[in-house]
Order: sequence, then C-alpha cells, then structure tokens
Amino acid sequence: LKERRGVTLQFSNRSMATTEAPTEVKLENTTTATPTSTEQTPNESGKEASTNTANVGKAKGGKDNNKKGGDKTNQKPKTPNNNNNNKNNNNNQKKPAATAAGDKDKKEEVSQSLKLHEASVNVKNNPKEIWDKHIEETGGRVVTRFPPEPNGYLHIGHAKAMNINFGHARRNDGWCYLRFDDTNPEKESQEFIDTIMDSVKWLGHTPYKITHASDYFQQLYDYAVLLIKKDKAFVCHQTPDQIKADRKIAKTTQNGRPPPSPWRNRPIEESLKEFEDMRRGKFAEGAVTLRMKQDLQNPNPCMWDHVAYRIRYAPHPHAGDKWCIYPTYDYTHCICDSIENITHSLCSLEFEVRRESYDWLLNALDIYRSPQLEYSRLNLYRTVLSKRKLIQMVTTGIVDGWDDPRMPTIVGFRRRGYPPEAINDFCERIGVTRAANFQDPKVLEECVRQNLDKNADRKLAVLRPLKVTITNYKGGVEYVEAKNHPLDALNRGTRKLPFSGTVWIDRNDFRLEDSKGYFRLAPNKEVT
Repeated sequence: LKERRGVTLQFSNRSMATTEAPTEVKLENTTTATPTSTEQTPNESGKEASTNTANVGKAKGGKDNNKKGGDKTNQKPKTPNNNNNNKNNNNNQKKPAATAAGDKDKKEEVSQSLKLHEASVNVKNNPKEIWDKHIEETGGRVVTRFPPEPNGYLHIGHAKAMNINFGHARRNDGWCYLRFDDTNPEKESQEFIDTIMDSVKWLGHTPYKITHASDYFQQLYDYAVLLIKKDKAFVCHQTPDQIKADRKIAKTTQNGRPPPSPWRNRPIEESLKEFEDMRRGKFAEGAVTLRMKQDLQNPNPCMWDHVAYRIRYAPHPHAGDKWCIYPTYDYTHCICDSIENITHSLCSLEFEVRRESYDWLLNALDIYRSPQLEYSRLNLYRTVLSKRKLIQMVTTGIVDGWDDPRMPTIVGFRRRGYPPEAINDFCERIGVTRAANFQDPKVLEECVRQNLDKNADRKLAVLRPLKVTITNYKGGVEYVEAKNHPLDALNRGTRKLPFSGTVWIDRNDFRLEDSKGYFRLAPNKEVT
C-alpha cells in the first residue's frame, strides 16, 4: 500500500536511501494554519482499507514507494452474497451468514461436486429391517460428523473439513456430530480435547452432539467378539515388526500378496479365550493383537488382515483406566459412523483406499452401512499442514507453541487477529471437489481484508513518529469530527480528533534533501 490515507496501520520494511531525518522539525507556515484532521477516509469502495499482509516486504526490490499511484493490486476474488437473516435449523446449529438462495446454490454445488445422495436414498443397499430402523432414528435427515483425533491442535485444513460437514448438515436441516476419534491414549490428552471444542465453537459451529469413540468401547468390544464368532477375526501372536515384514514381502514377490499369519486359521474358541485374556491384561504390549480376517488375495493393502485391537497399558483421557486393549482407527471409525447413523461419511481423498475395508467390516457385522465419500484436502502453498510435522515443530521449540502466529493452526490464526468469519469465507470460496486443491495464502488474506474492511473502525497511528511544530499557529487544541467508518450505511459513529501546533508525522514522510518525484515534506516545501 503505497499511498498513505490515514485509515489503517500501514506496515512496510522498505529501506530508505535518504538522509536520516531529525527527531523534531520546526516549520514556518507561509499561510494561515487551518485546523484539519490528519486522518482521511478511503473512497466508498474501501479499496485502500485494511492492511495487506501479503505485501509486507514487497518493496525490497528497490521500487520507489513515493511514486504516484503505487503498485497495482491483485484482482480480488468475488465476495459471496452474505446475509445474517437466516433462521437456525431445528438442531440449533449456529448458521454462518448466508442468504437462503446462497445456501441453496452451495448445497447444489457440493452435491454435484461430490455426487452426494439424498439422505432418504438407500445407496448402500442396507437390508430393509436395518434401513427402516435408520430412517426411524434419523427422520430421513442428513447426518454428518466432524471426527478429529485429539492428538494436536486443529489447523486450516480442519477448518475446511468443519465447513463441509457442518455446512452440509446445516444446508439440509440435518445433524452434525463432533466426535473425537480417541483410540490412541498415548498421544491424546484433555488439553487437545478442550482446544478442539473451543476452536469449533469459535468458528461458529454448534454440534448436534459431542461424542467420543471411547463412549462406544463396550459396544466395539462386543462387535469384536461377534466377528470372532463369525470366523472373521482371530487373535494373532505376530509382533508389529513381523506383520510389517510380511507386508514388505508382498511388495517384492511376484503375486504381490502377503503370507497368511500362522494363527489365521486357529479355532474360534481359542481366539475367544485369548481375546478375553487380552482384555484381562494377561499379555505384554505388542505380544498379541486381534486381526480382522479379510482378503489376503486382494490387491488393496487395506484388506490384508488389518489389526482391530492392540494392547496399551496407558490411561485414557476420557475413559480412564478401565481398558488395556484399544481398537484401531480402521476398526473403530466405520462402526462409530454406523452407530451414529451417519448418512454422509465425508473424508479427504487419502482415505479412499480404505473405503473397501470400511465397507467390508460393516457388511461382516451386518449393521447399518454408512456411505463413505471423499473430497480433496486443502493444501496451502509455502505452508506446512502435516500434523506430524506441526507436532515436531512445537516439541522441538522451532515455534513458540501451537498458538504461535506463524502456525497455520486455528489458534495461531486467532492470535494473528484473523476473524472466524474470514476463515469460513475462505473455506466457502475454495469450494469442494475431488480435484487437487492448492491455494495461495493470499486468498485467505484477501478474505481477512474484506472482513476487516467492513467490521473494523478506522484509527490513526504513527509508527515512526517525527515531531513537527507549526510555529505560527497560535491557537490551542481544537477538535475535528471524523467517521469511525467511511461507509455511512454501517452507522459506526464518529470520534473527535485533536489538532494543535504540534503534530506527528512518519519519518518516511520527511527528507532533509528534496528530490524529483518525492511528494512529501522537505525544507521550504509546501505539502497539502
């Protein structure tokens, strides 16, 4: 932002190849000084409003920031039509501002992009008895879930997932669960659970219910026993390293299939007894697991007898110390979707390869089959969104915690001063698709600027103050009235600005030696 209009804080790290200005300058006016506010307002379109953080450092290439006109800005993305007059749906979810027509358009856009089905359509061919029970419990409405694992803080990619899941339920007057996939007690904590709930609330989303996978531990255990009785699961004494070695063999052999576990075809009664022994804590960690008996001839590695239960002697942040065996994600997630009657199990594309295993387990248990649907995850250029790497950055001290303003976490953006409405607007603009989704952070920054332009009162500050004394101004302190916001329709009120014989300007607005093309203050020069 090259022209100073006194409406927002203007930041620049440009280097000035000029003579250093003194800390105080006294000027003799040749005309009578007239009290005038040094704070000006932008034009009605608000083009010069709010700070462009993407332009910080742009002037390093030797550009003259004092030339008239300044740099041309990038074309702004179209702003969606917003309106706060929508009523809340029947589950009291907090609706982001949107017109009824905008909600309808977004609903059609998402449905077409992901080929989403109507909630009343039995797309997974559930048996009539199961389907009728599902319809009775849901009323035929859309049911989604946002299922974070509480092993870290949410980042901007999770904001997109929230926007999709909560948004699809809201637009269809449905339900959206906030469910914690808390199946790994060693990496999860109450701190992460609390901050996730706080971030969801801050972004304006209200869950239909807050649940935990651990709420269903007994039901998950009973289903595991049922799998064993159906000869679709077995207790295996292979170590994790041995299982990995078998999978590695599969990648190097001609047929590309792993060898079966030596315990795969053991009697059902043995597996039932040893699974109960696992629950009673009679085995060491890593010595034994419960594995699903899937399809070793399937080319999909997710069908190669995945582990359903493993032993962990660690207290659980939500369930306490009741259990010493914990279900895996591949076993837990689809069953929880079924228990909660999820009609659209929306997840990112990296889970597409697991859909076959997801369907296999629901069919094996003969329970309600939730349909899994995938979309492309959000990627930001020059931004780390891998939770594993973000955890590493925090634990090694590269950043100052999860809320470091440099972090792409929700709490990081919040500390940076980003409004939640701007983040939601960004998620709406980038859309939902199965195609690779790479976005420039400038798009997010543009959403922030446009939000602040409408909602931020204008203030005046001088970052590198230089005192100027108007020697022939004999009046005292006078006050002029200035608008808090240039748009009258917003009714943001006015404020009083003082004017006297002493004013403060920025050091960059004064030079001891004038030069051609410099339009600011210098000795023996008049500036209007």
